[in-house]
Amino acid sequence: MSNMPLTPGLMISAPSSGTGKTMLMLGLLAALRAREIRVQPFKSGPDYIDPAFHLAAAGQPSFNLDSWAMGQAQIVAHLQGREPADLVLAEGSMGLFDGVASPGEHGIGASAEIAMMTGWPVLLVLDVSGQAQSAAAIAHGFATLAPDLPFAGVVLNRVASPRHEALIREGMARAGIAVLGSLPRRGNIELPERHLGLVQAEETPHLRALLDQAGEFVGQHCDLDAILAAAAARPLMQVASHHPVPPPGQRIALARDEAFSFVYPHLIDEWRRQGATILPFSPLADQAPDDSADCCWLPGGYPELHAGRIAGAGNFCEGLARFARSRPVHGECGGYMVLGAGLTDAEGKRHAMTGLLGLETSYHKRRMHLGYRMARLDAPMPGLQAGATLRGHEFHYASILSQPDEPLARVSDANGNLVAETGSHRVMPGGGHVTGTFFHLISRSQNA
Repeated sequence: MSNMPLTPGLMISAPSSGTGKTMLMLGLLAALRAREIRVQPFKSGPDYIDPAFHLAAAGQPSFNLDSWAMGQAQIVAHLQGREPADLVLAEGSMGLFDGVASPGEHGIGASAEIAMMTGWPVLLVLDVSGQAQSAAAIAHGFATLAPDLPFAGVVLNRVASPRHEALIREGMARAGIAVLGSLPRRGNIELPERHLGLVQAEETPHLRALLDQAGEFVGQHCDLDAILAAAAARPLMQVASHHPVPPPGQRIALARDEAFSFVYPHLIDEWRRQGATILPFSPLADQAPDDSADCCWLPGGYPELHAGRIAGAGNFCEGLARFARSRPVHGECGGYMVLGAGLTDAEGKRHAMTGLLGLETSYHKRRMHLGYRMARLDAPMPGLQAGATLRGHEFHYASILSQPDEPLARVSDANGNLVAETGSHRVMPGGGHVTGTFFHLISRSQNA
């Protein structure tokens, strides 16, 4: 085994969600790009929306690092496979130490674990509204809770006035915490949100202007030179070789538009590195999968917002049905719902879906399904044999009305408790095989 040098970086994190991590991340990416500094972005944890914003701000693809779903070999492989960069910025998820109760491949899924593994110091975003010197106690606690955690300092967010800032800086100085930025309350820039988080990057109006504004704001109120100087890394130990998720086919028809966009960038990257060709098509534009493909993959997204258009896309529905007679088709979450018989929207209207599976789902009575998933396949799915153990993440608000087909997998949450969202599979008369899961695939388990 040998040590692999890493690009110096920082982990952008916070005590909790909603404190301004994403806006600071995007502002830093835009500000540093304006300085012609090449930044490689990452996202800690299971998120498929933030990486698209990172790409728009940095001009570089962003990839997920997940200590619950990914083993160290997979994380090392993702870090090794990137283009050379001057700096890494990784955006955390939730609070710095937040994760699940039971460890997975390498940990509980906390951003702190990625920071400790890589040596990227934490830049903690603090919402200081409603407090002054007490903010130093919070920062000190986060900086010292884990002895091996590298810590760069804090960026203050939602600062009310120069006097407010001076009081907080006084407390931070006494606690030995570096203040690397102070963002005024009225200067905050907000991104539009919906129930799964941010609206997708491609749906955000005037995104370039918003990113430029964020870069200007962060560049004006943060010490970019000090932030660059705080970046660091530690050599990462090479471990046993990584076994990536095999591609579902060598020519993959991939649904890609506003209704089908929730797929992890690292998964597509792994498939391409193994020689697969991606053939995107748009169901919303009434396009059918490319007939030269040997597999079709429908990612998740927001099918409930486009159910009427999907139901009326005759060329897509008929083309997919023809494709499925002889070749494998797989859907994740929203894609799985579209493979089903019907989807009831938030207003209670049922829309006929493709009917390749019998699944009936409804958003009329919303119920959140959220968490990591471990799945042991009872039947094959594209590229994977029965018995394979997969790790993924589920996040949606649909209720299952009926799931009549044979279960695809035995699925449990991060604590090992079985869940009802088993997925489905059906063999088609012409020899094709249709499968679907509610979880979004992240990795093939290395520990199972």
